Amino acid sequence: MAVAEFPLPDVGEGLTEAEIVQWRVAIGDEIAVDQVLVEIETAKSLVELPSPFAGTVTGLLVSEGDTVEVGRPIIRVESEASVASGASVGPRPGGAAAVADSVPTSPAVASTPPAAPAPVVPVVPAPTAPAPVAAPAPTPAAAAAPAAAVPPQPVAVDASVVGTDESSGAVLVGYGSATSSPSRRKPGARRAAALAAEASRASSADAAAAAEVATDPGEDSTAEAVAAQGSNPARTSRTATNVLAKPPIRKLAKDLGVELTAVVATGLAGEVTRDDVIRHAKQASVFRNIETPEWGDVRRETLPVKGVRKAIATAMTTSAFTAPHVSLFVDVDATRTMEFVKRLKSSPTFAGVKVSPLLIIAKAVIWAVRRNRSVNSTWTDREIIVHHFVNLGIAAATPRGLIVPNIKDAQDMSLLELAQALEELTLTARDGKTTPQQMADGTVTITNIGVFGMDTGTPILNPGEVAIVAMGTIKPKPWVVDGEVRSRMVTTVGASFDHRVVDGDVASRFVHDVASVIEEPALLLD
Repeated sequence: MAVAEFPLPDVGEGLTEAEIVQWRVAIGDEIAVDQVLVEIETAKSLVELPSPFAGTVTGLLVSEGDTVEVGRPIIRVESEASVASGASVGPRPGGAAAVADSVPTSPAVASTPPAAPAPVVPVVPAPTAPAPVAAPAPTPAAAAAPAAAVPPQPVAVDASVVGTDESSGAVLVGYGSATSSPSRRKPGARRAAALAAEASRASSADAAAAAEVATDPGEDSTAEAVAAQGSNPARTSRTATNVLAKPPIRKLAKDLGVELTAVVATGLAGEVTRDDVIRHAKQASVFRNIETPEWGDVRRETLPVKGVRKAIATAMTTSAFTAPHVSLFVDVDATRTMEFVKRLKSSPTFAGVKVSPLLIIAKAVIWAVRRNRSVNSTWTDREIIVHHFVNLGIAAATPRGLIVPNIKDAQDMSLLELAQALEELTLTARDGKTTPQQMADGTVTITNIGVFGMDTGTPILNPGEVAIVAMGTIKPKPWVVDGEVRSRMVTTVGASFDHRVVDGDVASRFVHDVASVIEEPALLLD
């Protein structure tokens, strides 16, 4: 038996430390390659670390809540694989080089001499133990089953080839073999199996169909809903009218500003319950306060400055005291934008896709960037880099703090593709699954403070960018139209710029272009 220790890897962008949020394994657990070991919080996001080898967990070397430096061992695993003499520490067979090959590292990390590659050790099949019970002879089809059905055995691998084979263990979840990762829907599968067994009293065929649907990896409804419906209801086809919910629950959802189509139902036969609505509202509580807590007995509370909060503090301080900010504002009649959004929501093309004014605003910013290229730049002290592409950042308020993921190459997207990208970005951020790569290389940012009921603000630039647009709330206001005062849907467009790069005339034209599209979305046809 060999013992290996798994050090905390650099999961991207040269991060030097991370906090242990939650262990997914315990001492004595048998683990497989690519099984999630632990959830960590970096200065950017929550990341799940998979196991690079199989074996038995013999020690958890750090506790939940600890802040650990990159390279420090965090878990000890005992396996049957032979390990080269002296190579007792490594994130996977082959050592830390595997991590360096798969994720970007800081210069300090990259300059560290790589560990010597472990010699290749041939896999020796373990002797087969005699079966205690005679089993029926396998059929020809079973005899031809792929060898992948056999549990993977730990093997020492040459570090130079680790990560080049799709069947090898992944450095980060989603980067390796999907087939060897344990499914996250196992609890749902077990529930579906139990339901299928119960339903077999009435009809074995119906039960089999229910189990097949309920264990579909793309299924989002509950096992109870599957058993009742007997089919895989498409999530994108749900509308507020066909969501199963009682009138009091619908009223509660309306009062809390919750869209029933976005709520995961846990009630009988897929019914949305009060707890479902409250749970969803709490996930979105960053947008509004849904409860008023008691003061409590503690007079002071001390919060450590770490993780996302530390990253926010560093970024905002650097930006505010490095780039000379200048801000501009303009009020806009957004009535036609709201009418356009309403038409898109009723369009079959956008069925099942979340459409909001932010979609039109995002398109407006991209269009304005195309006409004012210098706002899509980066200042480096020695030169100004003008980007001829748009990685559109969307400031997202999450329970963990402010993050700014971006949509890569947004300038090439259609309106539908941009709507889908915005929805995916929002859901990923809300679930705390935004990766460092999704927040890297932004070129211009939108902060939608209108969702908080704010009219406007003076946003601070995202470091590395020279422009940020703030969108205020859209609400009815008196507006002069053709010499008459009428009620119109009005918003305020605000923006901040790095005055080292963007002059006042360019900033003014850019804000005016954004406002023009909000006032008349037909300009997007240009």
